[in-house]
Amino acid sequence: MDAPSTVTEAVAILREQGYIDDVDLAGTALECVRTGTTCQLPSVIVDLTYRFEGDSDPADEAIVLGLRFPESDVKAILVSAFGPSAEPDVAEFFAELRSS
Repeated sequence: MDAPSTVTEAVAILREQGYIDDVDLAGTALECVRTGTTCQLPSVIVDLTYRFEGDSDPADEAIVLGLRFPESDVKAILVSAFGPSAEPDVAEFFAELRSS
């Protein structure tokens, strides 16, 4: 399968693979929007990562993550700005994630 060329395509691919919830950063945890399930950052596992570079504007950099909460086996999606446009707490969050 070819890599997605847009954030929308990346999200669609993850949805097809069972990543059904969206997440928000809530302090030192992630919270699923639909289910309300939370997971502390050190426990979250990154299964898939799609990173998009801004072709002409670094402010267009984005990342799409397929995440798994191991305690509940919830699979969720996080879409965020990346690089210079990322919020400081989001940059800190990325530093704490681990890959499967």
